[in-house]
Amino acid sequence: MAEPRFLVLRLGSLGDIVHTFPAVAGLRESFPRAEITWLTHPRWGFLVESSSLASQVWAVESRSFASVAGTIRRLRQAHWDAGIDYQGLWKTAALPFLGGVKRRIGFSSETIREFGVPLLYTDRVRCTSTHIADQNCELSLRAGARRGAADFSLRVTPADDSAVAAYLRRAGIDRYIVLSPGGGWRSKCWPAERFGELCRRIRQSLGLRCIANYGPGEDDLVAAVRTASGDAVPLLYNSELGQLMSLLRNALCVVGGDTGPLHLAIALGTPAVALFGPTDPARNGPYPRLTRSEATVDETIVLRARDSITTHRRGEAPDPSMLAIEVDSVFDAVRRCVGDSA
Repeated sequence: MAEPRFLVLRLGSLGDIVHTFPAVAGLRESFPRAEITWLTHPRWGFLVESSSLASQVWAVESRSFASVAGTIRRLRQAHWDAGIDYQGLWKTAALPFLGGVKRRIGFSSETIREFGVPLLYTDRVRCTSTHIADQNCELSLRAGARRGAADFSLRVTPADDSAVAAYLRRAGIDRYIVLSPGGGWRSKCWPAERFGELCRRIRQSLGLRCIANYGPGEDDLVAAVRTASGDAVPLLYNSELGQLMSLLRNALCVVGGDTGPLHLAIALGTPAVALFGPTDPARNGPYPRLTRSEATVDETIVLRARDSITTHRRGEAPDPSMLAIEVDSVFDAVRRCVGDSA
């Protein structure tokens, strides 16, 4: 009997791909010799490859007609036992539909936000789970996985480790904490001034340097963090994905909001302090979620104000729920995360 061939679709973004890994790992565990082809955006091909879950990684640029047309042609040239759309958008659902994949698994209308997308699926899964990673796992179960989630690990290359180690040596830094003040929507970001104050507290009380990671369009944000940090002088770090993975993996702790680098750090096994406000950690938070009340150095600590209102409305200023998170609370969480390492 031939091994099954699965088409997996998750184009982006960083945090969402991280939340898809457990489900694809469940598929791989159940079908160790299956052909799993993962369609993703060119920006995230390296990340998907680092998981070693896919037999092949195909890059598709959904805004390029030539790229989409070429992908559809490739899909039509192969036999697929099932296509699994973990993203649930028109642009992802259309690819297996137009590519001639006969069995197409996706979310039902109760889960998907874009109206009408489930019409393109043959199997529509009405999820009973809250967390998006668990919902992804329900799709893997529908595809025949024995269990929805399985463990996975991300590979960091020796070249990236060497490059980051050299960077840290030049800066005179051995042990450090990574701050990730960005987050796509400014409304789910903790204020830059508070990150700066946190940086000062960490330097003065724990004797540790901070490295502020930032992405495209966040130069003003990290500049404000540096200004507010005074003589703590955090390093501002912006690099390619592989080196970011090395930086995050070797940090004592990562502090950030609901953003890709935070979820990536947790997937790499780094202790983290996750700051949540308008997005609900029950759905979008660190995965797996830890429920122990006493923190240890291998835990993720989630902070969210009790009266936070969940909304996906994007704003240009921090949501009131993010303003409700005080520096003292975040510093205490950092101190618990680093434990005896401080």
